[in-house]
Amino acid sequence: MIKTFTHEKLLRYVYNELPANEHQEVEHALLHDAQLAAACADLLLAQRCLEGLKSAPSQRTTDSILQYSRTFLKAG
Repeated sequence: MIKTFTHEKLLRYVYNELPANEHQEVEHALLHDAQLAAACADLLLAQRCLEGLKSAPSQRTTDSILQYSRTFLKAG
């Protein structure tokens, strides 16, 4: 039996958010469906790229915000 999986289910698989039985279903399908495996590989690559991004503002941005906020202290 060929079972199709939604994009959401693949995302949940990539982020380890599936119950154990569904996780096993996806893994079994990945072994037998090259197209599904390729889609999953793309999601894993995107996940890795996103995790590598900085999640904090640059020092220049922080300094600009602080400098701007100081203008309100001087005005009051």
